Amino acid sequence: MGGVGEPGEGPAPPGAPLPTFRWEQIRQHNLPGDKWLVIERRVYDISRWAQRHPGGSRLIGHHGAEDATDAFRAFHQDLNFVRKFLQPLLIGELAPEEPSQDGPQDAQLVEDFRALRQAAEDMELFEAKPAFFALLLGHILAMEVLAWLLVYLFGPGWVPSTLAALVLATSQAQCWCLQHDLGHTSVFRKSQWNHVAQQFVMGQLKGFSAHWWNFRHFQHHAKPNIFHKDPDVTVAPVFLLGESSVEYGKKKRRYLPYHRQHLYFFLIGPPLLTLVNFEVENLAYMLVCMQWTDLLWAASFYSRFFLCYAPFYGLPGALLLFVAVRVLESHWFVWITQMNHIPKEIGHEKHRDWASSQLAATCNVEPSLFIDWFSGHLNFQIEHHLFPTMPRHNYRRVAPLVKALCAKHGLNYEVKPFLTALVDIVGSLKKSGDVWLEAYLHQ
Repeated sequence: MGGVGEPGEGPAPPGAPLPTFRWEQIRQHNLPGDKWLVIERRVYDISRWAQRHPGGSRLIGHHGAEDATDAFRAFHQDLNFVRKFLQPLLIGELAPEEPSQDGPQDAQLVEDFRALRQAAEDMELFEAKPAFFALLLGHILAMEVLAWLLVYLFGPGWVPSTLAALVLATSQAQCWCLQHDLGHTSVFRKSQWNHVAQQFVMGQLKGFSAHWWNFRHFQHHAKPNIFHKDPDVTVAPVFLLGESSVEYGKKKRRYLPYHRQHLYFFLIGPPLLTLVNFEVENLAYMLVCMQWTDLLWAASFYSRFFLCYAPFYGLPGALLLFVAVRVLESHWFVWITQMNHIPKEIGHEKHRDWASSQLAATCNVEPSLFIDWFSGHLNFQIEHHLFPTMPRHNYRRVAPLVKALCAKHGLNYEVKPFLTALVDIVGSLKKSGDVWLEAYLHQ
């Protein structure tokens, strides 16, 4: 075993004893262009390689100067394959006297969580059922055909058009769920098959970029509800969430009437997220990052949509139908995806272990056959965040094991009724607005 290493030594020569590092040394390497991280007690310099990371430099960079062991295991299917890419980045290992995790983390919780994951693997809970996902795709395609038949058979009147818009919005919502499964590589054994299928679902069936979605969504999973790391909660100055309420109040920042954000949320949140924010952000990402394949997939969606409906409505009418579908779909997206997160803790980086950080930012919604389908099993948000590559049809089976882990360590395993979860979104926005107002007036 080599001695205590010095910063900047570079990759260890093959066969040479590995230098050892202390956490105080590793913490110094969490800067742009200078990133180290720890996986399974080995220290890697990812400074130059981060830009080539398939999940994006931001995703891996969010774990700079941390023990990323559980994140590494959570995001990757074939660990042995991925370790081949890590080997050239290896520069040393933790000194024997150093703990595996930095800071005030519960080593027993970390150990128990890893044992739980191993138990889930032994129970084959990471194995997908092809028939389950084939049925999901089949019912999406059936809804697309049904919507067109409604207009074709009954004409472009208000009633068939309204029904068609509702069916299409439901189809689009279910597409979000299926592409989400594919993005997490939880459908096929081979990652490449998941990526190709996700491009089809996200591009041809939805008109969005799979790479754009993965870029932002994986960051959310890596650091849920953490400002400047989770794009889903980095929404200031439009909305203030969690700790940002106090910060804006103390600094006398008032770009909007934040004490009324729970009201204007209904005007600009659910109606416009996918229609405006996602459409603009998605297009900008494809152009700036030159994702030309995704752009062609997206173009195929718009071509198909307007070729199907312009003959009945004309171009302006087909555009109006498209807007109606996106607005309906946007309501589903906001309420379903945020009912598990906005009411939870939102703030700056706390450097918790994987299990604690995921549990602090998520809660579940009481399951039923309808809620499971309607939410794409995102009502099992705790299980999904702990095991993002697990096929969703296995969440019910792993849930009792997760509950037992939480009970053992005094962690909150929160489950809410569906309507309560929706109301809590508005309540959380109001609470954050009130906190802002109090800080604004009294500081």
